[in-house]
Amino acid sequence: MQSCSSAVCILILLFNTFTIVHESFDPPVKVNLHDSATLPCSERCSGSARWTVFSKRSDTLAECDQTSCRSVKEGYQMIHDQYLKGDLSLTITDADFSKKGWYTCDCDGKDVCDVQLQIESLNNPVQIKPTESLVLTLDVSDPVEVIYNSTDAANRSSGQICTVDGPSLQCTPEYTQRVSAALELRGMKPSDSGVYIIKDKRSDEIIRTYTVIVQGDPPDLDRGNGAAVPVWIFVLVVFVLVSVIVVLTVVIRQLKH
Repeated sequence: MQSCSSAVCILILLFNTFTIVHESFDPPVKVNLHDSATLPCSERCSGSARWTVFSKRSDTLAECDQTSCRSVKEGYQMIHDQYLKGDLSLTITDADFSKKGWYTCDCDGKDVCDVQLQIESLNNPVQIKPTESLVLTLDVSDPVEVIYNSTDAANRSSGQICTVDGPSLQCTPEYTQRVSAALELRGMKPSDSGVYIIKDKRSDEIIRTYTVIVQGDPPDLDRGNGAAVPVWIFVLVVFVLVSVIVVLTVVIRQLKH
């Protein structure tokens, strides 16, 4: 057999390793937020099978043996009848963004399945009036960025406007005074119409999208005295005035007599 150079052999080894690892991964499981998710794994296991998060291998979520199955953490479960038939699938009862990522199933310490859980991004259409506030929801604790793409014909701006990392909020100068720590964008105007994207910086996944239209008249205000006077106060004032007039009329007639 013809020998290969060190560099070529290393490349071949890396390619074969990548191919083996890649083929061992199942396709990602995609579900909507708060739906139930099943991570598939078909493998006969005569010993103990358990699921863990790929990055926390010592933290067991659920496990089965020949006798029974048990949920170590709430919200994760395996079914014993399926386990006996070679179905080691893991069910996540309430999938949210904190649960997305890679999961591993092992049988007696040997990895048999690696499955990625993905949460479908959310699209929120929003229609608000000028001067009202736009509140953007953060669904993850990981660092995120807020990206804005304008749909206003006169305003073609787009790009990152803010980043959030825990309690830290950083925005471009244009938005620094308008955005609060809760990601509330105050004083919306028609030129703010557009698409606002919340993206996870670590996974580069879009978490939530807001399609915003700002139109209509600003909220009505009494320019002189603030809020309009309630009807019941007006009726009460009229009643008091009429009562005073009646009393005065009676007193004047009595004085004349």
